[in-house]
Amino acid sequence: MAQGTVIHVAPEQPTYAVCVLGTDTHLDVYSSAPQDCTSFGINASPGVVVDVTHSPPTKKNSTGSSKWPLDPGLEVSLRMTAASCSTGDQKVQISYYGPKTKPVQALLYITGVEISLNADITRSGKNKLTKARKDQRTWTWGPRGQGAILLVNCDKDNHKSSAMDCADDKVLNQEELQDMSLVTLSTKTPRDFFTKHQLVLHVAKSEMDKVRVFQARRKKYSSEYKVILGPQQPSHLLDVPGGQHSTDFYMEGLAFPDASFPGLISLTISLLDTSKPEFPKALVFQDSVAFRVAPWIMTPNTQPAREVYVCSTSANEDFVTSLSALAKKAKCKLTICPLEENMEDQWMQDEIEIGYIQAPHKTLPVVFDSPRNRGLKEFPIKHLLGPDFGYVTRGPETGDITSLDSFGNLEVSPPVTVGKKKYPLGRILIGNSSFPSTKSQEMHQALQDFLTAQQVQAPVRLYSDWLSVGHVDEFLSFVPVHDKGFRLLLASPRSCYKLFQEQLKEGHGEALLFKGIKKTKRLNIKDILSNKKLREHNSYVESCIDWNREMLKRELGLTERDIVDIPQLFKLHSNTSGTLKAEAFFPNMVNMLVLGKHLGIPKPFGPIVNGRCCLEEKVRSLLEPLGLHCTFIDDFHTYHLWHGEVHCGTNVRREPFSFKWWHMVP
Repeated sequence: MAQGTVIHVAPEQPTYAVCVLGTDTHLDVYSSAPQDCTSFGINASPGVVVDVTHSPPTKKNSTGSSKWPLDPGLEVSLRMTAASCSTGDQKVQISYYGPKTKPVQALLYITGVEISLNADITRSGKNKLTKARKDQRTWTWGPRGQGAILLVNCDKDNHKSSAMDCADDKVLNQEELQDMSLVTLSTKTPRDFFTKHQLVLHVAKSEMDKVRVFQARRKKYSSEYKVILGPQQPSHLLDVPGGQHSTDFYMEGLAFPDASFPGLISLTISLLDTSKPEFPKALVFQDSVAFRVAPWIMTPNTQPAREVYVCSTSANEDFVTSLSALAKKAKCKLTICPLEENMEDQWMQDEIEIGYIQAPHKTLPVVFDSPRNRGLKEFPIKHLLGPDFGYVTRGPETGDITSLDSFGNLEVSPPVTVGKKKYPLGRILIGNSSFPSTKSQEMHQALQDFLTAQQVQAPVRLYSDWLSVGHVDEFLSFVPVHDKGFRLLLASPRSCYKLFQEQLKEGHGEALLFKGIKKTKRLNIKDILSNKKLREHNSYVESCIDWNREMLKRELGLTERDIVDIPQLFKLHSNTSGTLKAEAFFPNMVNMLVLGKHLGIPKPFGPIVNGRCCLEEKVRSLLEPLGLHCTFIDDFHTYHLWHGEVHCGTNVRREPFSFKWWHMVP
């Protein structure tokens, strides 16, 4: 409920006051009562509803002439049913009574006005102008929640501009308005009302750099939009005519939720009394609309794929050809970043993560640009940022960037339920160290703060610093299936050794790994199983993956039935600081591209048994019964030898969730 002022009446002279429709205005009858009076009565014009309550309650009544005892616990409130046609055209008469005194009257002349800010607080996609509104000042989560939603205007509708739309204070076309939230100010007053009153629209100074407000000015054949609130402009005095009038405002978000900004913004309208120029302006009425800035949302592998991104380099022509065929099967668009623009930086997954933002009236894909800033640095700005495709980035202004700040280290689970807690948009997964030390690495705090502040996909911090590159996509992936909706795939040395032991027992110990790969030492199954050092390496790796396995089961509400072990071996190498870190021994099959039921899996070049790769056959036996189609892609020389695989070299834009983020309760 909007807030009005308190009205004090005096028996010796009439009182004049303003009441805004939709508000209950407190009338002070107790402190104004003449001495020796013990009761009072009220008569009011038909357009005024009077409520009288007493503590303890004795009676609640509307307009009439009943008497009530005077008491400090007494509360009288006024409510207008219609706007006034002229100043002071509604009257309230208070009569005071005492056992030994004549009745004493106090007169109150009221001007009823309509002043309301209307926004889409019901989240319907339209502005619903209702007289009896809920409290617009609060923003609540859930399917029955209320409160308006604001998009960060982070796309670029102007082809001639080099910056996002929110970087300037102009509205260039109708398309840009679709990225904004409409707010309508409705007023109905006597014609001369604003000769003695003013309206001020404002936001808190702490919020003025998070939002910009444009006022629409209608012309004969078009409209123009003037910025009235924003950075360095927390308030604006409105020029509003008397009578019945409406003014449209368009709001754009300038900042996403972050560590220092919870994402809430209040737009407030204040009515000021300026009838006494010699005194400061008096506040008469105030109403606010609460907005929440829409969070940036990631999409998991279970969401339908719409577009695949890959780089063309001097050596990956066959890889791109294979990927093109896979995208065609999956009915996905394929976008290739040419060599002259990627500068031999082929790690598309590490550079960006494509998510979206959503309001009831608009959904917008938004690319999150990592701070790694290598050869692909300009790709998200030059090729993705544009009309209805937004951009956001985070990272340190100064300081070092580590491998863990690349977005192969940023994944998201499908929707999960953990106990009684639902995560209908899944949970973000990032990799960190197990504990801080002089040699450990963690994702930069600026990135972690941003991801946590979005609220709707509460991050889970996994242990990934045991890996040479340190990315979570090196040991896990998710694939869509029909029953529960997905399976978690985990790289598993234990599963690989079990498979090789079975092949050895069946007489295939001489089957070669890496057959057909030039300049690579070939090893047979016997060699691998007898390599004690390699077993020790993988025993350590298995312990690291098991730690994450239990973490994922706990934080995502999974059981062993939800997990599929993908056979994989690793080897340990010393990094530049002399610390042993793990790398894939053969192409890491869990680092796959998921396009619906079509999987682009790194070709492992495993031992050939009966004319087929036993690793490929094992993975097919695990995944194809789930309704998935496995395509093995050769990435050995172009990606694997450079410590990455198919997933590392690609990226995907997926469909947003059908579930609306504001329906959840974080």
